[in-house]
Amino acid sequence: MLKDIYLAGGCFWGAEHFLKKIKGVVSTETGYANGNTDNPTYEQVYTDLTGYAETVHVRYDTAVVGLRFLLRMYFMAIDPTSLNKQGEDRGTRYRTGIYYTSDADRPIIDQVVAAEAAKHAQPLCVEVLPLKNFHRAEDYHQAYLDNNPTGYCHLSVGLFKAAELAQPEMD
Repeated sequence: MLKDIYLAGGCFWGAEHFLKKIKGVVSTETGYANGNTDNPTYEQVYTDLTGYAETVHVRYDTAVVGLRFLLRMYFMAIDPTSLNKQGEDRGTRYRTGIYYTSDADRPIIDQVVAAEAAKHAQPLCVEVLPLKNFHRAEDYHQAYLDNNPTGYCHLSVGLFKAAELAQPEMD
């Protein structure tokens, strides 16, 4: 069965590139989630006035990978204690968040977030909310690092390799 989860992890170029390398992820799409305007553009989101977070829509096959595993991988790629900042990217558009479309996913999300929180002395700054809205980013943002291999990314090449080599687990 195919399911969806929306993950905000700072700049969506690297987050998308990381998440799509996980076995069982069928597709990824960059976009803007949980904002307050209709049909935002990158230029509008960049102002931090629209309320949107750069987000990756992840579609995954539950016969191959579970949500719990995807979220644990997601936490490998972010600093969950950093508010509105990942790497050198700053602003509310770079906040971290887990946006779900099925209430049935919430208990798993809460368990993974609680386990992650136990690893840190500071509180986590990861939003956990139902998906309010999602708007696909412009074409040039899709598969950006595939199309621009030397493009900017706050994530390391080693992290991409770890995602590629990770052996998925089921919930």
